[in-house]
Amino acid sequence: MMIGLGIIGLIYGNSALIWEPIRKTLPGRPVIIYLCAVIEIGTGIGLLLRPSVILACRVLFPFLLLWMALLKLPGLFLAPHVMVSWEAFGEIAATSAGGWCLFAAHAGAWEQWHLKFAIGESGIRAARLLLVAALPMIGLSHFVYHDLTASLVPKCMRFPLGWTYLTGAGSVAAAAGMLFGVYPRLAANLEAGMLWIITLLVWVPRVASMPRDQGDWTEFFISSAIATGTWVVADTYRSVPWLASGKAAHAVSPD
Repeated sequence: MMIGLGIIGLIYGNSALIWEPIRKTLPGRPVIIYLCAVIEIGTGIGLLLRPSVILACRVLFPFLLLWMALLKLPGLFLAPHVMVSWEAFGEIAATSAGGWCLFAAHAGAWEQWHLKFAIGESGIRAARLLLVAALPMIGLSHFVYHDLTASLVPKCMRFPLGWTYLTGAGSVAAAAGMLFGVYPRLAANLEAGMLWIITLLVWVPRVASMPRDQGDWTEFFISSAIATGTWVVADTYRSVPWLASGKAAHAVSPD
């Protein structure tokens, strides 16, 4: 999905919607946007090729953290009363959690020597907590912006407001399950599955009907990145029984 975001950046350049938080008065803004697009495409391809996985993780994880810290975190301080600030932060945080798991699982010798706290089991546990923090931000936005979210529900599905509240509550419940060790594997995988279903039902038809709409393509790739990040975190529970609870349910599968 990083490849798709990178392609959007290359095609639309300075007008790419995903980079709107970058001040238009910033010197070299177009260069920064194109550089970010190249990084996204490069890391996306790198993750697909076994020889370059470690390098791709070394670049992708810091890139996502900088994206979150420089473009999304300030919004929490500038407009903490606006839910969209929290939603935007939660979306990139969920994606970053997946990137962190990949980084922790594919750490090289340098990381094992200098960044022990961020790799292996400790890194994966921290990534899980990042996802736990992110999911309520996404879920609560369904309640705050219920009319807007309901308008995205496919017309063939009845009770759009009900689906809006159900999916929002599902994200909050998944975070609680992961945090307190109540069926965390089931909770994380159900959340990942739900996010993929939302991506397929909401955004695929939109990009198919309006293939030249930059906004829909951007939303599709962002939604896919969130779902992928959540799925990567969910996969770290694969050694845990589906209905495990308590301390044992927090076991880590790093590889």
